[in-house]
Amino acid sequence: MDLDELVKVRARYDAEMREGAQQDAAQARVERAGAVVRQSVPGLGWNGVLWSDLDEGTADAEIAAQVAFFADRGCPEFEWKLYDHDRPADLADRLRAAGFVPEPPETLMVGRVAELAQLPVEPPEGITLRTVTDEAGVDLMMDVHTGAFGTERPRIRESVLGMLRSEPENIAVVLAMAGDTPVSAARMEIRPGTAFAGLWGGGTIPQWRGRGIYRLLVAHRARLAAERGIEYLQVDASDDSRPILERLGFGVLGVTVPYMWSQD
Repeated sequence: MDLDELVKVRARYDAEMREGAQQDAAQARVERAGAVVRQSVPGLGWNGVLWSDLDEGTADAEIAAQVAFFADRGCPEFEWKLYDHDRPADLADRLRAAGFVPEPPETLMVGRVAELAQLPVEPPEGITLRTVTDEAGVDLMMDVHTGAFGTERPRIRESVLGMLRSEPENIAVVLAMAGDTPVSAARMEIRPGTAFAGLWGGGTIPQWRGRGIYRLLVAHRARLAAERGIEYLQVDASDDSRPILERLGFGVLGVTVPYMWSQD
């Protein structure tokens, strides 16, 4: 994609996926509150700010208002998902001053489904793909994530299970299997009525890396997206994933940093 197209796609992403965000769980609530769009959810769901329209005169008060809102709800933590084109230019400094702690940055990337769906999908030797449809499969996915990323995230387990049960048409979860052993896992989440599907959780256990499995899972999900008429795939890419995705044709829209606020 050239620069002009990337700017247009970023504007569309902001409008559809951030300002026009949809809830990511049946029990979640997405609402416009003043100059922000936020999601709140009970239990293990994701709480946070998805979009904002702030300036130097309004930013500090709006940050304080969101801290008060989530604190009053008893949320142990929430995320302000900051993008490098958000205003004001010093919003990151203001969030830190309010007690938010940044997590590692990720690169917001998009690719055209029509092109990505043409990638070869022949599995490496010894690998087969398995579609996840039930709790046992989700547990295998979580085992892979623990092996690949070294962390356990029960919130993701509950979110994926919830989508498989309540809106299975909007999620696709796939495992790469070496015999009976899961060695890589990834998912795609769809927001109806938008041009984008998100690729999430792509991870391979260390001893199986470098064999093209990550590429295979991207190509597989791109074909599923093409069948559903989706125009773009979106990824919040780690430093490890970014060069692979660039080689596959993804373009960079910017950088996003999760800013976390905690009651601790």
